Amino acid sequence: MEENILFVREDMNESIRVKLRQNFDGKIVRKDLTKHIKEGANVPVYVLEYLLGQYCNSEDEEIIESGVESVKHILADNYVRPDESEKILSKLRQRGSMSIIDRVTVSLNLKYDEYEADFSNLGLGGVPISEEYPEKFDRLLCGGIWCIINLEYNADVEESNPIGFMKEEPKRKKKKDAPVITINSLKPIQMPSVDINELKKGRKAFTKEEWIDVMLRSIGMEPDRLTEREKWLLLLRLVPLVENNFNLCELGPRSTGKSHIYKEVSPNSILVSGGQTTVANLFYNMGRHTMGLVGMWDCVAFDEVAGINFKDKDGVQIMKDYMASGSFARGKEEKAASASMVFVGNINQSVDVLLKTSSLFDPFPPEMGTDTAFLDRMHCYVPGWEIPKFRPEHFTNDYGFITDYLAEFVRELRKEQYGDAIEKYFRLGKNLNQRDTIAVRKMVGGLIKIVYPDGEFTKEQLEEIIQISLEMRRRVKEQLKKLGGMEFYDVNFSYIDNETFEEHYVSVPEQGGGKLIPEGMMNPGQVYTVSHGKSGMIGVFRLESQMLPGNGKFDRTGLGSDRDCKEATNTAYSFLKANAGRISGAIGVGTKDFVINYQDLQGLGMTSSLALPTLIALCSIALGKPVQSSLAVLGEISISGTMIKVENLADTLQVCLDSGAKKVLLPQISAVDLGTVPPELMSSFNLIFYQSAEDAVFKALGVE
Repeated sequence: MEENILFVREDMNESIRVKLRQNFDGKIVRKDLTKHIKEGANVPVYVLEYLLGQYCNSEDEEIIESGVESVKHILADNYVRPDESEKILSKLRQRGSMSIIDRVTVSLNLKYDEYEADFSNLGLGGVPISEEYPEKFDRLLCGGIWCIINLEYNADVEESNPIGFMKEEPKRKKKKDAPVITINSLKPIQMPSVDINELKKGRKAFTKEEWIDVMLRSIGMEPDRLTEREKWLLLLRLVPLVENNFNLCELGPRSTGKSHIYKEVSPNSILVSGGQTTVANLFYNMGRHTMGLVGMWDCVAFDEVAGINFKDKDGVQIMKDYMASGSFARGKEEKAASASMVFVGNINQSVDVLLKTSSLFDPFPPEMGTDTAFLDRMHCYVPGWEIPKFRPEHFTNDYGFITDYLAEFVRELRKEQYGDAIEKYFRLGKNLNQRDTIAVRKMVGGLIKIVYPDGEFTKEQLEEIIQISLEMRRRVKEQLKKLGGMEFYDVNFSYIDNETFEEHYVSVPEQGGGKLIPEGMMNPGQVYTVSHGKSGMIGVFRLESQMLPGNGKFDRTGLGSDRDCKEATNTAYSFLKANAGRISGAIGVGTKDFVINYQDLQGLGMTSSLALPTLIALCSIALGKPVQSSLAVLGEISISGTMIKVENLADTLQVCLDSGAKKVLLPQISAVDLGTVPPELMSSFNLIFYQSAEDAVFKALGVE
């Protein structure tokens, strides 16, 4: 069976190779060749692959081998290392002319009405260049491209500009001095321009599965080693490169290649390592009046989100403004930019633990990770824990697009919009607010551009993309609900079929299991309560009890030195000693010692509302009777047994639901607040009301 699958895959891969040769000849490269040379040469991947695409464009192993040797020689003889620039200039002077590989940027000198070239590694500037080159290769004027340039040294020029740099000129001088160094010829070794229509036409030859495989191989991955789900998650990493102002977050284990695309694959994105940055560097430098990174790059990615740190206090606020609108105000004017924002980082605990104890945004610094306004601007949260740790076999040895061709057509696709494609067959459910809708539209548009750049797709194919998009946005919303409470309760995302009017709901896989309040009967003395922790956030707390023969001693563990918590537990014990006979004659407080361990399950700081849960736990262990299954205890009592109302009832019930509670014990006086609770939330529980402390104990233990 396995042999048959391998045979079919090999057959499919051969078919892809044939189609690539027919439709994209000269724009594809065998990715294993890149790996071998890249290990020894410090040139960008996109330069290397362009050369390999030119010299190794064959199935014949001998031609490939001689092509690889040619590329190695070209790099060895012509590549300019920045620390050898003076040595190259000296060689050029001795030889009279030589060829070099360098990044060339061309600008128009308005003073002399001529084009001038700047060399990145060689450190040369102001070298005159014929106007045929910028006209033919327009990317020279837009940030520069890598080229093979033949330079000539003119030693006999008198009073010349020594290495191309402009000298101080008298005001009336119209003509520029003849330069020492001139450009004989220039040949780009990146794609000088991209015809997007050629890409759309070529796409028609491939099926959806084949095209996804080609795209993944183009970024270096081997699709045969990945599941369908993993393929889509990897494609989502490309969305910030094809969509303007798209905010993506991916947190997961190490070695899953989170930052690889933004650092190696695209020359149009920048990876900000270390996280330390300034508003001037990222947005706008008011001293120099120059745009920061968001104005110069298509995508700004932050590596290791835990370390993001703005030196300016207003950094996060400006970032929030930019992430919401694509513009920001600096000084007297508003600036706009189209760069997407990507946040990648590591999760140190398992996802189950994070979901139980905090939120999936926990690795962010506190000023971002708990700021719901900032997190609401995230369009997409890629579950990095579902992507496998990469091993050598995950990297492809097959054919894919030259990285530079991929980067350029992806950049061209930013100009097109497919966000309204949803309306053709579907509409979004009522739980999506404006921000959710924008996020889903951007994601759907981005994935259509990557998988169906020709704009041709079926209803089923669009539905697949909508489901993925809704899930990625819902993951953000689920965490916001944890952090912000009822403000974000509408997380039941859905889409409606325009023909059948059927509504389909989309869930988040990790949200299903691992509830804090387990199902089934618990041990006597075990109680779960939900209330405000020390940090002010609502959390789940567990009490576990033990009873020993003794003389009425009561010990507590897990409270530390918190005075309020200890007083609340003392209140419960004092109440029990005074009222034990009214609850049950079998409770012998004077002949037993009690120990209760208090656990803060979500790390929010221990709650001080512990009197009623402690009383229920003591009665449960003393009578050897467990509390009802899946029960959450709400409310509090004073020393005289007076009931205290539940604060913020709607949010508290939402936390009960997320924690797995099926029954909720509630004081009668909180019934007036039930109007603030959404009906769908209220219908999720069996609400049990109590009228006094003794009544609460009876109902918790299931005694009528």
